[in-house]
Amino acid sequence: MAFNVKKRGKLTYYYHGDTPVLSPIVTETLSDGDLKIYFSGLTGGYSAKGVLNLDELVSMNPDDEIPLVFKSWESWLQEANICDSLKDIDFIEIHAFGCQPKSPNPLVDPQGYLAEQKRLRQAYTQAYSNFFRNYMPDNGVPARFTVHVVDVPDQAASYEFYAVALYQKSLQDK
Repeated sequence: MAFNVKKRGKLTYYYHGDTPVLSPIVTETLSDGDLKIYFSGLTGGYSAKGVLNLDELVSMNPDDEIPLVFKSWESWLQEANICDSLKDIDFIEIHAFGCQPKSPNPLVDPQGYLAEQKRLRQAYTQAYSNFFRNYMPDNGVPARFTVHVVDVPDQAASYEFYAVALYQKSLQDK
């Protein structure tokens, strides 16, 4: 499904439907013609599954969730005809809102709960590193901001992400 597009000054909004709640992508045209790209929040749970039409997704598994989020954003860039690959942009910021583990129950198994918190934090760090190293090795690594919260709307997910990136036209002419 193609995005609806609304231009307003330096901003271009890419959205679906007649009465959107949010735009998955908003671009800001900079004075040199480059595009600053704002990606809306996306979880690694059911949201990414819906975007990519996957039959199954294991929740709270960073090795699955991180690539799905980035691949979803890549499909949005393609749908908006901005570029063909995440390799064509440079992420500036990744904002992650990390949820508390879904299990074990902290009241029943406090030590198991703490161990799961530690596992998730380490696993997400490794998954980010692996994604940028393996998929975008020529690009820089963005700043990352993580805030821990109780939960996000997609209760199958353990994180919700949003990002800011830059499409530098001068790098594409090479």
